[in-house]
Amino acid sequence: MSFDNNNYDTPDDEQLPEESSNNRTFLIAVGILGGIILLSVACIVGIFLVNRNNQSAQQAQIQAATQTAEASNNFINQALTATAQAQAALPTATLPPTATPVVNVATITNTPDPNATPTLGGNNLAATATVGAALTQAAIAQLTIVPTTTALPNTGFIDDYGVPGLAVMALAFVMVILLARRLRASPTR
Repeated sequence: MSFDNNNYDTPDDEQLPEESSNNRTFLIAVGILGGIILLSVACIVGIFLVNRNNQSAQQAQIQAATQTAEASNNFINQALTATAQAQAALPTATLPPTATPVVNVATITNTPDPNATPTLGGNNLAATATVGAALTQAAIAQLTIVPTTTALPNTGFIDDYGVPGLAVMALAFVMVILLARRLRASPTR
């Protein structure tokens, strides 16, 4: 051999076999994680839209409640006004007798019938008083607040984000953890 022969190949320097690119599992894992991220973004957008619709529904409920309260206040005011008018129409208490000189003069008087109902201008005073009392009781009933248990409070983390969404996200993350452990523990060939 001469020094001019610059062949440095040795039998040990055989060309290595082409490596098989086994990126398939990596691409699957990336696809799953990307899908989870897309589903999460879609859920967040859905929650945003639902909350915005709920806010408009709550505003409509507030307006309806305000109108109902104004109507009931108007009814109560009318009932109280009618009661005051009915009480004003009732005869008032007479003053106590004063000392006057007694004069025994016989006069003709019109004796009222004790069985007749008193009237004032054609209106039955007893019926007017009854209606006034009924309206007063209705006004008091309107002002009475009765506690009800129709709705639960809307506070807390679970109420803000919803249990089904949290359960789905937790299940997805458990699947990612199990898949990652399986891929890491799988034997290489």
